[in-house]
Amino acid sequence: MAFFSFIGDLFKKRKLRNMIMLTVAGIINAFGITVFLSPVKLYDSGISGTSMLLSQLTPEFMSLSVFLIILNVPLFLYGLKKQGKLFTFYAIYTVAIYSVTAWLITDVLPIDVSFASPLAGTDLLLCALFGGIISGVGSGLAVRYGGAMDGVEVMAVIFAKKLGLTVGTFVMIYNVVLYIFCGFFVGSWILPLYSIVTYYAGLKTIDFIVEGLDRNKAAMIITVKPDEVCEALTAEFESGMTRIEATGSYSGEAKTVIYFVVNRFQIGKMRNIVREYDSKAYITITEIADVFRANRP
Repeated sequence: MAFFSFIGDLFKKRKLRNMIMLTVAGIINAFGITVFLSPVKLYDSGISGTSMLLSQLTPEFMSLSVFLIILNVPLFLYGLKKQGKLFTFYAIYTVAIYSVTAWLITDVLPIDVSFASPLAGTDLLLCALFGGIISGVGSGLAVRYGGAMDGVEVMAVIFAKKLGLTVGTFVMIYNVVLYIFCGFFVGSWILPLYSIVTYYAGLKTIDFIVEGLDRNKAAMIITVKPDEVCEALTAEFESGMTRIEATGSYSGEAKTVIYFVVNRFQIGKMRNIVREYDSKAYITITEIADVFRANRP
């Protein structure tokens, strides 16, 4: 009863959009893997790549779809306490969609993916690039809408700090070890090396989907003329900003820190405006991945 109550709460909390997008994410990811990577024996990263390797080492009934469930679900459940019920449900649901769609493409639909990609043939570079980009779109959508496509990221969050590693380093080490095993299995390093191209293409695509291609910039302006600077910036860009009262550590002088979000095309104009009113103002620019209000639906 508790499980069904939890499922009901998902829809009461207007999570239907997330479920729809996670469904799309699983379908897209499966398309990239089964249509571009699997036919030419290229390997995805993480548990997906591990599942592809194991499906080649075991009897035919132990397919990619089976290993995706067997390997991912226990990892997500293991991370339940740290990641929360909603994330765990989303992640398992997304992997289930990925697994079912992969099975449909390889075993049910009239698509021959047994020895070559239906769209890119046996061209390894095309398969590596498009397989990585398309699967990256699926993985990026999964992350953006609250789920995950791979249990390795969950393990990275749990164990990386204990091992003195960053999450990214943990995932990279896992994938390097995976590709080394793949190289020994196939008796050649050509496919694992092309798989690294897939991994990189997928990684950059995930960044694009989750964080956007043209990231905003956050400007921190330290000035002794905040009224003039704020008025000029507001008049030019028609956007708000935040003022924080501060004191210079060395001079002891009262200053104001202005926090202002701009895009990369506005940085030059913003700098000129600030210099016009306060030639000694101190400006720092940092990159930000996303901008949204706390009450965003």
